[in-house]
This record gives sequence, C-alpha cells and structure tokens, in this order.
Amino acid sequence: MNAEAPAPLAVTTSANPDPPLIAQARAAASAWAVPFFPRRPGEGVADWLGTRTAALLVFGRDGVTLRDAEGQHAFHGGMAHLRRLRLAEGEPDTFVRMADLRPGDAVLDCTLGLGQDAIVAALAVGPQGRVVGLEKRLALYAVVSEGLKTYALGPDSCRVEAVHADASEYLRTLPSRSFDIVFFDPMFSKPRKAQPGFDVLRRFADHAPLTPETLAEAERVARRWVVVKGAKYSDDLKKLGLAPEPGSRHTDVIWGRRRIRGG
Repeated sequence: MNAEAPAPLAVTTSANPDPPLIAQARAAASAWAVPFFPRRPGEGVADWLGTRTAALLVFGRDGVTLRDAEGQHAFHGGMAHLRRLRLAEGEPDTFVRMADLRPGDAVLDCTLGLGQDAIVAALAVGPQGRVVGLEKRLALYAVVSEGLKTYALGPDSCRVEAVHADASEYLRTLPSRSFDIVFFDPMFSKPRKAQPGFDVLRRFADHAPLTPETLAEAERVARRWVVVKGAKYSDDLKKLGLAPEPGSRHTDVIWGRRRIRGG
C-alpha cells in the first residue's frame, strides 16, 4: 500500500499550547477544511514538512506563522508601517496617488497578498472608508486574515476586510459601480528585489496573469479608477491595453490605470 500523500496545508499550534489556543487552532482548521495536527509538549514540526504536510499554519500566542520547508512568515506591518507614518506626515505614497484615494472611498484590493497596500489604503480612506482585500490562496489568506484581527490600525483607519476568494469570480457577484477603486497587483513573472516575506509570497501566491475579461469586470464594478501594478521589464500592461503612467526611472515597478467614464 502506498504511503498517504502529504496534505497541501495543515494547522497546528506552537509548542506547549494552552487549551484556548488549541481550541482556536482547531476551529480555524475546521473553518478552512484542512487537517489539524495536535502537537505534543516540546514536539518539533520540521519533520512534518514534506511528509505529513507541505505547509503549516502554526497558531501561537503572538499570532499565526506560515511555514514550509524553505522558510516561514509571520504577519507584520512591514513597509506598510513606514508608508503609513510617511503618509500621516503628509508625504506622498505612489499607490495612494495612482489610485487617487480619498477619505471615505471604498477600495477593492483584488490581490491582497501580504496585505501591505490594503493597510496603507485603510489609512488613506480613513475611518469612514472601506477596504476589502481578496486572496485566492488559502495559506496567504489564513495568515493575513488572522494577523489583521490583532494588527493595530488605529482610529484614523478603517478595518481591512479579508475575503478568501478568486477575484475573477468575486467581481462577477458585485453590483456595478460598487467600489470607488479596484486594484490589482498581479504576481510579477520574474523575481524582483523586495522586502522580507516576498519569497514566501512568491511560493504561495497565485501566478495566473490578470486577464482582459477580469479587467473588464473590474471596470464595471469601479466608480472612478481601476489600477494595475506591473513590472517595467514585462509587457503585462500592454497586453491589457494599459499605457504605463509616468514614474521614476529608478524603480522596476510601473503603473497602469483606467478612469471610469463619469467617475
């Protein structure tokens, strides 16, 4: 009889967990329909990776860590924290400028990833605004959604609503003109230098390119702008019929956007 194949993803706890933490992890595993692996006191999990499961969501007292054989990532504000500080001091932020974010706006981030742009958007739109982030991959959704539950955004921000969903399918369920801004940051086809954690994002993210059909749905849903982040060395924006916006020659990121008629 062949050995049972490792699960793609499973949930466990940190070493020496207390009963509430075990209950929390079990409930999450049930909600996400993935196995829960109990952990004996002091037991390591390195040997589980590649044998029992390909990746683990480890619930600990300080949050959830996504771990695989190549590394691990715990949710944190990262560069978004610094961007928010600068934004609060009146300094410009490229994403905020390209998306033309305003207080009270409703923003749909179709590629939540590590949550960085969504966290910045939450401050830009303020407490009267709304930010919804879609993440297709369960591993990323799990670690970011759990992290957002305890991340202190402060009274000047709205909360970030994380949704486990495929953007192309989710957009079709929305009424027309239901968000001011719809944003995409598709996974670049080639690696680029980035903040810590991006290697984890590349391993777990959805690498499917943004399609003209999904872009058209975004244009239906948006009231003002559809914004797409791209790579300078690719023709991704051109394939979507988007011209790069003027920007710094010192960055490998380019931006395309389409203004919604009447927006």
